[in-house]
Amino acid sequence: MKIIAESSSTRTEWTLVDGATIVEHAFTEGLNPYFQSRREISHSIRLELPDAFFRKRWEHVYFYGAGCANVEKNKIMESSLVAQFKTPVTVESDLLGAARGLLVRQPGLACILGTGSNSCMYDGKTIVANVKPAGFILGDEGSGANLGKIFVADCLKGIAPKQLVEEFYDKYRITSDNVMDAVYTDPLPNRSLSTYSFFLSEHLDNEYVYQLVYTAFMQFFTRNIASYDYKGVPICFVGSTACNYSDVLRRVASDFGAEISMIVRCSMPGLVEYHSTDAAER
Repeated sequence: MKIIAESSSTRTEWTLVDGATIVEHAFTEGLNPYFQSRREISHSIRLELPDAFFRKRWEHVYFYGAGCANVEKNKIMESSLVAQFKTPVTVESDLLGAARGLLVRQPGLACILGTGSNSCMYDGKTIVANVKPAGFILGDEGSGANLGKIFVADCLKGIAPKQLVEEFYDKYRITSDNVMDAVYTDPLPNRSLSTYSFFLSEHLDNEYVYQLVYTAFMQFFTRNIASYDYKGVPICFVGSTACNYSDVLRRVASDFGAEISMIVRCSMPGLVEYHSTDAAER
């Protein structure tokens, strides 16, 4: 039996699997070694996961996570996981997890639009090309954090429609000062910004909101997808932002001259399929 985990900056999905059968399933907070120490990661795992995940030493733990894209950060995550599960661990990026979950062993273009955004060309087993996402300050075009950042900035500068701003502040029971605090003092500001972006999904009939989302998604295509040889290959998306704005996303893709094959909220079913046979570990 194996544990497969997939983590964004917002939440982590865990499955304990026997072949292709899910035995246990749970969610914890997002785990990211860029923002959390080894101790904080271990503490979160131990306190939030059900006891069923700690009953014995399993065959292997496969962890796909945000922030797990270099050796140094992966060691932080790996040491935390080994300490908790006493089991061999493989740590990979959330992007590879998305690619394997979306496409399993089929080549194609895999994209994440959730709290953050990312993309890659996948050959059926590994990533062969990737445009750096650059994070929510320098990049992450089209992500929840990106949408939230643009909208909040427009609220603070008086650019967003006044009635919409008032509804936003009332819904979240915040003020402009609260927003500033959430962005500049919160250790995980991308989460706060992404949470604010959900407000936009409820107001897509507002022309300002629609254009904001459309423009952000078009930037994702022009600054990321355009760098790949994307014609004629499956283009798949995973993430809450992709799902919440799927109609706008498909329109942007069409206007860009691309066709989306799949939009799903999570890629765990595909990851379970990928790891259900020995071929995945060879």
